[in-house]
Amino acid sequence: MSKHPSKEADTTVTIEAPRFDRPEVEIRASSRRKKTGTAHWSGSRIVVQIPARIRGRERTTFVDDLVERLMTQRPQNAAGDGALEERAMALAELYNDGVVPSSVRWVKNQQARWASCSPASREIRISSRLRQCPEWVIDAVLVHELAHLQEVGHTAKFNELADRYPRQLESALFLEGYGLGLGLRIEEGDVDVLSED
Repeated sequence: MSKHPSKEADTTVTIEAPRFDRPEVEIRASSRRKKTGTAHWSGSRIVVQIPARIRGRERTTFVDDLVERLMTQRPQNAAGDGALEERAMALAELYNDGVVPSSVRWVKNQQARWASCSPASREIRISSRLRQCPEWVIDAVLVHELAHLQEVGHTAKFNELADRYPRQLESALFLEGYGLGLGLRIEEGDVDVLSED
């Protein structure tokens, strides 16, 4: 976290590094602000404006609430589980021989992988960290997980299925860099755009 005064004398700016569950956050604490706070997107960063009088745990909670509210409202890639599932069904028709999952949903509890598939229950879970990624990256992850519905392990047949999506390799490279940027420590076995349970 870094602090520096802004151009306005009454505002202090703090930059919080990205976490697994959210992007970089810039906090602007202003003595002019008395009660309310706001948050907005500035590129891939969230800018939060809060009253300077708020400190400690209250400040952390205040900022976290504003960030969470904004992240759940973001139109780009912020579609809910229904839209994600619809996308997976369309991709299954295109790349997975029409083999479809029983459910597809965003989850917040994946610490060391981008997504997972349970072939027995046919459930696919996608890390909410990917909401900030381009659509083609999310599609590549979905196709990877869909391939696990036909082939559980990372076999030659699995690779043939997953690689039907033309940007699979490009997506893996993108996610490797994205993970480094977020400071994630993804284990060697889980770097692969994402393993099954």
